[in-house]
Amino acid sequence: MSESTNTITLRCGFCLALNTVEVGVSMDHPICGDCSKPMLLDRPVKVTQEDFDRTVLGSDVPVLVDFYADWCAPCKMVAPLLDEIANREVGKILVVKLDTDHAPDVAMRYEIRSVPTLIIFQNGDEVERSLGFEPERVLGLVEKAVA
Repeated sequence: MSESTNTITLRCGFCLALNTVEVGVSMDHPICGDCSKPMLLDRPVKVTQEDFDRTVLGSDVPVLVDFYADWCAPCKMVAPLLDEIANREVGKILVVKLDTDHAPDVAMRYEIRSVPTLIIFQNGDEVERSLGFEPERVLGLVEKAVA
C-alpha cells in the first residue's frame, strides 16, 4: 500500500503564521516555518473566520469542524471526543474548532443555528452534519470519512 501525502494550510498555534503542511497516514511532526515550533495536529486546531476557507475548504484531507461557543455546556462535553478523534486519526482527518461568536459570517454561510454543530467537509464540500452532543453519530461520520 502506498503512503498518501496531502496538504493543508494551518495557522501556527504559537506565532499565528500560516503554514502549508503535508499530512499522511504516517507523518513526521511538522514544524512552523516562522517560529520552528511544532504544528500540533494530534489535537483540534482553532481556525478563524479569516483562515476558514483556506484551512477547511482547501484541505486535501477530510476536515471535521466543531462550530462551538465558549459559553456552551454541550460544546464542552464534546471536546474530549474531538481530542480523541484528532489524536487517533492524525493524518487521516483534520479536526478544527471555529468559535461562532467570533466568526459570524462563516456561521451564517453554513446556517449554524445551534452549537455544537459538527460538519465534515471533503474536497471543500459539506458531506455530513451532526447537531448537539451525539458521540456515536460523530464517531460513525468520522469512520465513514476516513475509510
